[in-house]
Amino acid sequence: MTRRNLILALIVIPILVVSGFYLRALVRHMFFENRPRPEDEMRTQLSQQALQSESGAEQQTVTLYFPNFEAGTLVAEARQLTLAANNNDRIRQIVLALIEGSKQGHARGLPASAALRAVFLTPDGTAYLDFPNEVTQNFPVGIESETLAIYSVVESIIANIPGVKRVKFLIQGREVDTLDGHADLTGFYVSSQAAPTSAPP
Repeated sequence: MTRRNLILALIVIPILVVSGFYLRALVRHMFFENRPRPEDEMRTQLSQQALQSESGAEQQTVTLYFPNFEAGTLVAEARQLTLAANNNDRIRQIVLALIEGSKQGHARGLPASAALRAVFLTPDGTAYLDFPNEVTQNFPVGIESETLAIYSVVESIIANIPGVKRVKFLIQGREVDTLDGHADLTGFYVSSQAAPTSAPP
């Protein structure tokens, strides 16, 4: 081997070795260590954790309300859930069940992409629900549709958790004027005949 070839080998071989280690580290970083999980998978896991049965607890029949936009009413649907002992967790379970959607083909009040940032129940029975900005995406359009969607949540929570007297909606931790430009969110919502309900046929 000539002197020139020896020098080239001494230069190229370390470069190849370093490049190999770097490539291996890069592949591990991209595909194994920080591999992102799809949003739908993460939401499914969250729902399963919130809705799963607690050890030794019995399932209970809860009543969920889904909107019938054509009739302008809410439709009741029975669902078996193992409710948590804490009312804040129970509220979250009810809302997640609504996000999961009807098992009987009723319309959605909350979009499937919705999430719940936080829940807080005050001693006077006010349930604060904090949704992210994304809750307004793919939402029913119009004042009547938005109102039915809101009462879908309100009636479902109040019907199943006696400690809740009224519901306050927040977006990203703040009070906002409207949900998506129509339904008023500045006040508190209580169970109301303004959103009539009907039992499933």
